[in-house]
Amino acid sequence: MATVNIGSLKFNWKGAYNGSTAYAIDDVTEYNGSSYICILASTGNLPTNTTYFQPMATKGTDGTDLTSTLTTQGDILYRDASGLQRLGAGTNGQALITGGAGANPSWGNAGGGKILQVVQSVKSDTASWSAHATTRVATGLSASITPSATSSKILIQYMCNIGYENSNSQFFIHLFRDSTEINQGDSASNRKQAHNIWGGGFNANMEEYMSHTFSGVFLDSPSTTSATTYSIKHTDATTTGTYYINRTHRDNNGNGYDPRFVSNMILMEVGV
Repeated sequence: MATVNIGSLKFNWKGAYNGSTAYAIDDVTEYNGSSYICILASTGNLPTNTTYFQPMATKGTDGTDLTSTLTTQGDILYRDASGLQRLGAGTNGQALITGGAGANPSWGNAGGGKILQVVQSVKSDTASWSAHATTRVATGLSASITPSATSSKILIQYMCNIGYENSNSQFFIHLFRDSTEINQGDSASNRKQAHNIWGGGFNANMEEYMSHTFSGVFLDSPSTTSATTYSIKHTDATTTGTYYINRTHRDNNGNGYDPRFVSNMILMEVGV
């Protein structure tokens, strides 16, 4: 009976390629991360020579090690112009934003025009200070907020009650972001710049049992993600007299006049 050679019944794994090894048909070897099958007996021919070998499994493109790139819970993997990169987790309430083709993703506010957080400061106790014509004196009313994005705006609303002696006829309110005075009138020669004003004219308004409630609103652009404090400060036309927050100068202990007041400030972060 004639004998028929049907070759190998399975692939023969030969390990890493060796130029001195004689490879037979159906031998499989590894070279530079890919595997090749011998299709024609060969010795000393590289597996990339298609006369003797054909690719069996080709190695993929080397990339960034994901376990070293993604280091913290909440990380996101993305590709920039050079390779795979890590985008660390954003802050609470932020959304993933794309800048379009050719731009890297980033975290940002979840849509413009939304109120992202609200902070309120209520001052119900009293305090006093001496009048000063140039130095901005703190009234004690302030509130702090930490914006979640540098693009956010802060909407400031406040109500502040100030009492005064009957000799005072004009005083001024100043709005501050940290140590910077904001939302004030334009500079004009020697004229004082201020945010708000009270000017007494009628004698009844200048009595020691009177006080004045200021209110205001302003949309600020702090351009920061650091804690930011807004406050109300005060100056007078002169350096004479004493001022009070949440009480009158006379502060009569009776139920008909001279009540105690409350002042407050509300800060709202607006997403842009």
